[in-house]
Amino acid sequence: MTNYEQLHIPGSIQPHGVLLALSPHLEILQVSNNTQEYLGKTPEDLLGQPLSTLLNASQLESIQKFLQQQEGMVNTFKLSILTHEGEKYFDGSVNFTEQIWILELEPIDSLTQMSFLSFQALTSGAISKMQKTSKLIDFVQLVASEVRKITEFDRVMVYQFDSSGAGIVIAEDKREDLSPLLGLRYPATDIPTEARALYTRSLLRFIPSFHAQPVTLIPLNNPQTQQPLDLSGAALRSVHPCCVEYHQNMGVSALLVVPIIKERTLWGLISCHHYNVKYLTLEVRRICEFLGQLVSSELVHKVSQSEFDYEVKLKSLQTEFIESISQADNFREALISPEPRLLDLVNAKGSAVCLDNDITLVGTTPSIEEVRTLIEWADTQISDNLFSTNSLPQLFPEALTFKETASGLLLLRISKVRRYYILWFRPEVIQTVNWAGNPNEAVKVDARGSVTLSPRKSFEKWQETVRLTSLPWQSCELDSALALRNAIVGIVISKADELAKINHELEQSNRELASFAYAASHDLKEPLRGIYNYSNVLLEDYAHVLDKDGIDYLQTVVFLSQRMESLINALLRLSLLGQGELQRQAIDLNALLEEAIAIFYASYPQANIEIRTAKDLPTIECDPVLVGEVLNNLIINAFKYNNQADKWIEIGCLEEENQDSEIGTPNTRNMVDTVAPSSSESPITDRPSPMFYIRDNGIGIPEHHYQTIFRLFKRLHSQEKYGGGTGAGLAIAKKIVERHGGHIWVESAVGVGSTFYLTFG
Repeated sequence: MTNYEQLHIPGSIQPHGVLLALSPHLEILQVSNNTQEYLGKTPEDLLGQPLSTLLNASQLESIQKFLQQQEGMVNTFKLSILTHEGEKYFDGSVNFTEQIWILELEPIDSLTQMSFLSFQALTSGAISKMQKTSKLIDFVQLVASEVRKITEFDRVMVYQFDSSGAGIVIAEDKREDLSPLLGLRYPATDIPTEARALYTRSLLRFIPSFHAQPVTLIPLNNPQTQQPLDLSGAALRSVHPCCVEYHQNMGVSALLVVPIIKERTLWGLISCHHYNVKYLTLEVRRICEFLGQLVSSELVHKVSQSEFDYEVKLKSLQTEFIESISQADNFREALISPEPRLLDLVNAKGSAVCLDNDITLVGTTPSIEEVRTLIEWADTQISDNLFSTNSLPQLFPEALTFKETASGLLLLRISKVRRYYILWFRPEVIQTVNWAGNPNEAVKVDARGSVTLSPRKSFEKWQETVRLTSLPWQSCELDSALALRNAIVGIVISKADELAKINHELEQSNRELASFAYAASHDLKEPLRGIYNYSNVLLEDYAHVLDKDGIDYLQTVVFLSQRMESLINALLRLSLLGQGELQRQAIDLNALLEEAIAIFYASYPQANIEIRTAKDLPTIECDPVLVGEVLNNLIINAFKYNNQADKWIEIGCLEEENQDSEIGTPNTRNMVDTVAPSSSESPITDRPSPMFYIRDNGIGIPEHHYQTIFRLFKRLHSQEKYGGGTGAGLAIAKKIVERHGGHIWVESAVGVGSTFYLTFG
C-alpha cells in the first residue's frame, strides 16, 4: 500500500498558519508560500536571510535561549511581528528535525496569555471527575463529554483499537440531532500504519477545514539535505488527499484527534468531528493534549473489576501449577493432571502436550493426527516461543476440518532443540459485527496487482457475520503461558544440574564397583584354583581309598569349581568393559562377520547349520575386537538354542526406509534400556545408524523374558540343556553395544525363532 508512504513529507502545509525552516544558526532555508499574507514579506524576501529579518533583537535573544534549553522538543510561545500593515500577533511553536528548526506561526488577536486560573477552570473539573471514576466504560464516556465541553465540537468519540488494528467506538458525546456511531467498528485500513506511527509519538492532529487548499513550501526540497522536509512533528502539516476525501464523505469539515497511549502502545484515539469549519486556538489544543496525556496515564489504572479479578485468579493458578510441576517426578503427568488446571491457566477448552512424538490430549481438541499436522506446520512457520491467533483457519487452511474445536490457537514452544510444545485450543464463536460501512471498500487492487488504500464512501451501518474465529486471547493469558514456559525452563535447568550431580556420583560409584569386581574376581580365582587342583590330586592319588560316594563328591567339587571360575571370568570380563577407551576405526562389517563365522566353525567344527549372510554390509566406526565378540556370541547362541533338524542363521542389515515396517515403531520395540555413551565415545553424525539383525529358526524366547535374557547370569534353561553356559554372554553383548551408543533388542516367537537387532550409534 504505497499511497501513504510519504505522509510525513507532503511538501505543503495547511493555510491557517505560516512555516519557516531554519538552520541551526537560524538562517531561513524554506518558507511556506503564504508569508506575504501573514508576515508582509514574499518568500524571496526571506529565503537565505537570518531570522532577525522578522524579529527584533529582544525576541531573537529570547528564542535562541529557549531553543538551546529545549532542543528536540515541541514548544509554544507568543510573539509579535511588525509588518507594513502594523503589528501582528502569533502563537508560535518550534520543533527540531534533521538538523533543522521548524518554526510555525498561527495568527491570534492579542498576546494575552491564558492565565493559570483560566487553565485550571477548564481542566480541574474534568481531572477531578476522571480520578473519581473507577470503571473503564464510565471513564471513557466522561472523557468524551469533557473534551466536547472544552472544544465545542459537534461530536467527540473515544475509539479503541483491537489486536487486528480495527477500532470500535466505545464512548461518544454528540449533538442530539446526529446519528450515533457508538458501538460501530472501523477497519484497520481507515487509519494507515504511517498515521498510527505519528500518533504513537503522542502527536495531536488538528485540521480546521478539509476544504482549505494546501500551501506549498519554497523551495520544495531543503537546501541542506536536498530532500523533502520531514514535517512529522509539524502541527501545520498538510492533509493527505485520501484523508480529505474520507472525511468529506462522512460530512466532516473539521477534525481534532488526540492519541491515547497505554504502555507505549497506541491504545486508541479521542476523535473530534465538526460539520463546519472550526478553529481552535493553540492554547485550547494544548489543553486537549494535556487531557490526552492524563487519560493515557489514568488508563493503566482503569481496569474493570472483573478483569482485575481474572488476572488475580490466573496468577493464583499459575503459582499453584508451577509449584506442583517443580516437585513432580513425572513432568508430563504433572502438566495434565488434574485435567482442568492446564486449561484454566489460559481459559482454553482443550490442550495438547507434545513431547517429541508423544502427544497427550486434554479436553476438547482436534485428533492426535490433526495435532501432529499442526505441529509440523508450526515447526516451519512459527519461530517465536509464544504464538497466538483467534483465527487459525485463515493462517492454516487445514484447520478448517477442526474449526469447531480449534479456531483459536495459543502455542507455547518449550524447546527449540526438541519438539516440545504445549498447545491450547478455543472453539469457533460465530459473531455479528457492526461496521461503519463496508470494511473491504477501502482496499483496491489494480490490474498490476498493486494494493492501494482509497477513501470509503459509505458509512452506513454494515453487518458482518464473522466465522472461523474464536474469542481472542487476552494479554494476561499470554503472560500466564509465558510464565509457565519460563518456569518449565527453570525447572529443567535445575533438574539437569541435579542429574549432572547424580551422574557424576554414579560414574564414581560405577568406577569403584568395577574396580571392586575386578579385584574380587581376580583375588577369588587363586583360592578357587587351589580347590580345583587339590580336588584333582585327591581323585588321582587317593581314589582307590574312597568309596563311590566320595569320588562323586570330589568330581562335583571339580565341576563346581570349574563353573565358578567361568562365572568369575565373565564377571571380570564385564568389569573390564567399563574401563578404557574404545578403539574405534572404520571397519568393513563383511570382513568382520567372515572372521566371526570362522571363529565359530573353529569352536564347533561339527556344527550342522546354514549361515546366510548379506554381501553388502556397510562400513561402520567401531571397536572391531568388541563388535566381533558380540557377533560371535549371537551366532553361538543362535546355534546352541536350536533343536531343528535343518538349522539356519540369517545375518543382514536393514535399509533405513524398511526399518519401521520390519520391526515396528520405536515405541513398540522390545528395546533394552540403555545408558547414553559419553561424548568422547559417540561421535555425532547426521546419518541414520545402520540396523543389523541376526535371525534364526531356533526355539524362540517367550515375550516376558525379552528383558531377562540380557541380565547377568540369567539363564532360561537348566545348566544341562543347550550346551550349558554362564548366562553372561548377552549381558556382555549389551554392555559392548551400549559403549558404542547403540541399542540391542529382540523379537521372537516360541517354536519359530528369534531375531536380534543391533545398532552401534
